[in-house]
Amino acid sequence: MKAAVKNIENKAAGDITLDDAVFGVEVKQDILHRMVHYQLNKRRAGTHKTKQRSEVNGRAKKPWRQKGTGRARAGDLRRTQDRGGATVFGPVVRDHSTGLPKKIRTLALKMALSAKAKDGKLVVLDDAKAKDHKTKPMAKALDSFGFSSAVIICGQEVDTNFARATRNLPRLDVMPSVGTNVYDILRRDMLMLTKDAVKELTERLKG
Repeated sequence: MKAAVKNIENKAAGDITLDDAVFGVEVKQDILHRMVHYQLNKRRAGTHKTKQRSEVNGRAKKPWRQKGTGRARAGDLRRTQDRGGATVFGPVVRDHSTGLPKKIRTLALKMALSAKAKDGKLVVLDDAKAKDHKTKPMAKALDSFGFSSAVIICGQEVDTNFARATRNLPRLDVMPSVGTNVYDILRRDMLMLTKDAVKELTERLKG
């Protein structure tokens, strides 16, 4: 499919052919749903922890005799019903990540790119570079695209001035092509790819 190429000021800079094997795939919501859950589960640290009965401070001495006091029997004062006692079925340190086949992950990324292209939310940039690190002129240039939020994917490396100029802009993510992922594409309104990013993603996903 053909797509117009724009410069950073939203002016025409030619056109480009997008490979249908990467940008024209049928979109299936269940695949995208599984991929987003895979990413979010993998991000979880899993370091939440409560103390079990064996970890709570306190003596192991029996607090009172077994019978004859009128009170419930107790082996120690680290029980869950005691003040400062243990937690029942509390969270423990564990790995929250879930598995997903590599073919499904690759297909999900193709579908995310195709979904943006299908909805007219894909913009191809000639390049993503800035003359200086000033935020104000960069914000003015990007306002011409009229998006509420966007993710800009550059080539192998992000231009230093461009990264600094966009760093303080709200709801705008900038990343190299190697960091392209389904979650960040779907969470933003607009997807902006440089020509280098299109080339690298096509080579990476077409095989």
